[in-house]
Amino acid sequence: MKSVSKYIAVMGIAALTCGSCTKQFGELNTDPTIVTTPDIKFLLSYSQERLMTYNGGEWIWEGMEQLFRYTQHVTASPYEITGNVNGRYGVYYSQILPNLFEIRRQISTMPKKEQYQKMQEVTYIVQVLHGIKVTDMNGSIPYTEAIQGRYESKYSPVYDTQENLFNTWLTELDNAISVLSNSSLLNQQAYGNSDIFYKGDWAKWVKLANTLKLRIAARLENQNVAKTKEIFKQVMQDAIGPIDNDDAQLSYSNPDFSPFGNDINYRSARYGSTSIVNFLKAANDPRLPIYFETNDLEGTYKDTLTKYAVNLPAFIDANDPHINFQGAPADWTTNPTVAGYISNAFAVGNTNAGNTVSRFFLISPINRKFFSPRLDGATGNYTDVLVTNAESCLLVAEFIEKGYGDGIDTKGTAEDWYKKGVSSSIKTMNSIAVTAQSATGFSGNGTAEIEDYLNGARVKFNGTNDLERIYIQQYLNFYRNASEAFVFVRRTGYPKNSSTYYQREPFNESIARRWWLTDPGEVNRDNWNAAMTEQGFTPNAQDMPTLSTQRIWYDKNAPAFGEGQ
Repeated sequence: MKSVSKYIAVMGIAALTCGSCTKQFGELNTDPTIVTTPDIKFLLSYSQERLMTYNGGEWIWEGMEQLFRYTQHVTASPYEITGNVNGRYGVYYSQILPNLFEIRRQISTMPKKEQYQKMQEVTYIVQVLHGIKVTDMNGSIPYTEAIQGRYESKYSPVYDTQENLFNTWLTELDNAISVLSNSSLLNQQAYGNSDIFYKGDWAKWVKLANTLKLRIAARLENQNVAKTKEIFKQVMQDAIGPIDNDDAQLSYSNPDFSPFGNDINYRSARYGSTSIVNFLKAANDPRLPIYFETNDLEGTYKDTLTKYAVNLPAFIDANDPHINFQGAPADWTTNPTVAGYISNAFAVGNTNAGNTVSRFFLISPINRKFFSPRLDGATGNYTDVLVTNAESCLLVAEFIEKGYGDGIDTKGTAEDWYKKGVSSSIKTMNSIAVTAQSATGFSGNGTAEIEDYLNGARVKFNGTNDLERIYIQQYLNFYRNASEAFVFVRRTGYPKNSSTYYQREPFNESIARRWWLTDPGEVNRDNWNAAMTEQGFTPNAQDMPTLSTQRIWYDKNAPAFGEGQ
């Protein structure tokens, strides 16, 4: 405080004694290292970068610790939900939206602003992309009046309902598609290499926008199936259409980024759940060694078992060709015997008889290098695909299978799109594993392995449960995307409890279906309270009974976990 007071005093004296020099004061005292008008190209780069890299903490506190346990992609020791979840909300308003708004503000003041129309429209696609993720766990959020405090001194934005958000975003995406697809717009400036996603390729941005429309359509289905059908037909009739090839995926690669650092097991090690490991094994899925590490049942372990006349625990089939991959119960309380082998090795030998004791860990951990390529000094590169070709293709397959494409050219059957999606998922996951210097699913381009997989009894369309097959492949594809995986199991109720194809495991723990937004303070408390009341939320409630029963708007008519139709 002393230095501040001294600074103010000096400033006062200067104002009194240097009257004529006040005109030059700002110029003389401007920090030359501060950028007052940042390049809009780099503003986009920063927002794109933060979309991907902010979620290092999210992987720990949300993805692996909560959401992936709920979806049963992994199993781990359960921990309480903490205030570390929902980082998606803060980063949206502090690190993504401000830059996008600033891009548009600068463009609006340019003398040739008509040459920047396509650059401007890209900003809307980026903010919709993350906005969907924010509303997925929070429901109503500020949007139409957000960030106005920067330019108009408006600090009390309303919370847009989820229904209004989707309508607004659909309009913004449609506008972006229209502008970016317009070849008559001449002399358009571009982001070039500053666009770290697509390098200024407008057609790929259009494909992304159309796939985001499919994401919205899927979320709307339990509230407004007619709207879902309408959106799907719009996307399929668009000249460019949704993402339909691997080159148009929203991919990010950074050799210097490792979301888990060297502590991927922070708070708890993560393992494959019984259901996902068993399905991947039964289907001979090439993603099995990509998703999970082997256990200790390799090499000469049989010799050790024979030497001491010991059998493996009953839950392991000694004749299993994939015996080196074993899952554990999604909820440890449902089978504590098997769960006990997560932390405790299977011991063979008798120290009392002077024998050497061999210890075999039986449960397969997640493939740690697949998620953290720099683990323990490794030198792999981190790659992630935020919006995959597989997701896009499988959404199209789902909607065609449901009959939503009747009367239009869907550019293939449900089976065609299904095969494209499955093939792309396997190739993409394998490619990520290659760059991570992790275990891979095949050598070469994988054509033979994928063809065998698609024709296998567990995967091939059979005319009886094809929708479930599409669902399960989407579920498997979301192994690297905890947020979308959680949206999927909420909206569909798959995997199903009663399924004979892929059964959801018993799960005794209550599951939060949303996060919470805390009181923003006096300046915007009234709008926050109104939003909480409108949604039927208990303000500031963070307990599991509340979070598991008070649902966001598009989730209100969705089935319970495992109770898919």
